[in-house]
Amino acid sequence: MKIAIGSDHAGYELKEKVKRYLKSRGHNINDFGTDSIKSVDYPDYAYKVAKGVADGEFERGVLICWTGNGMTIAANKVRGVRAALCLNERMAELARKHNDARILCMASLFLGEEEAYEIADKFFGSNFEGGRHSRRIGKIEEYECKD
Repeated sequence: MKIAIGSDHAGYELKEKVKRYLKSRGHNINDFGTDSIKSVDYPDYAYKVAKGVADGEFERGVLICWTGNGMTIAANKVRGVRAALCLNERMAELARKHNDARILCMASLFLGEEEAYEIADKFFGSNFEGGRHSRRIGKIEEYECKD
């Protein structure tokens, strides 16, 4: 799978580990940064990853920051992107099955390396169920255009 990945400074170390792990699982990874623990602004990286996913250049994305909230909020500002903050495997599974989330957001503050790998495996190993969930996703897309 072709995956875009990015982080801010607080997510950098976990991003590097997750990136290596996903590569070892056979995924094609494009790293949009950051490339150190030097302070940066998370929206810049969230936008790059989300835009790549929204434009179809990448099938999925991963974003990591301190709490995961900032990346999730910023990525979801890009039309057509559904980014989900996942703190455990079940959240990751349901984000894919019920919400067709295409960007996995994780919190370096709350997740260890092994937990992050398990979450990534569940996210990338789960598929959208469709059915009643398709109707709900359609409403999200419809509401993006209102107001």
